[in-house]
Amino acid sequence: MTDTHDAGAGHRAQELLSVGQVAQRGGVSVSALHFYERQGLIFSTRTSGNQRRYARSELRRVAVIRAAQRAGIPLSLVASVFEELPDHGVPSQADWQRLSEHWHAELTARIDALEKLRGSLGGCIGCGCLSLAECGFVNPEDQVAGEGPGARAFDGTNP
Repeated sequence: MTDTHDAGAGHRAQELLSVGQVAQRGGVSVSALHFYERQGLIFSTRTSGNQRRYARSELRRVAVIRAAQRAGIPLSLVASVFEELPDHGVPSQADWQRLSEHWHAELTARIDALEKLRGSLGGCIGCGCLSLAECGFVNPEDQVAGEGPGARAFDGTNP
């Protein structure tokens, strides 16, 4: 969502950055900033000429988003954590701690699934059968088929 207040309201002019400045300092594209804003992850104000201006504090939100993306955290989870912040709030050290606690379980589950995939997939490819439906190593007698469609063998739901 875009905050349509005048850029001078509530901010000193020197605290506001253009979209290009935020993109450069945040290490993201302008289109990424627009996307984050549409998702309600960051916020801007508008000048009288309808140009976006961002509070310098939005750079911290962009940094959190980028760190989450590098870790494979979905933006929907970032948004749910950001909802716990005060309106347009800047993540503090305590907020960072909460973020890490929210993401710890998610990351642990992803790591476990990746380790299972890494350990199992090499054996399947190594045997040469290339058929997980009939593979006696990963899916003996096609037991996983009874659990429904999709890649059940590596999604963390199948022991």
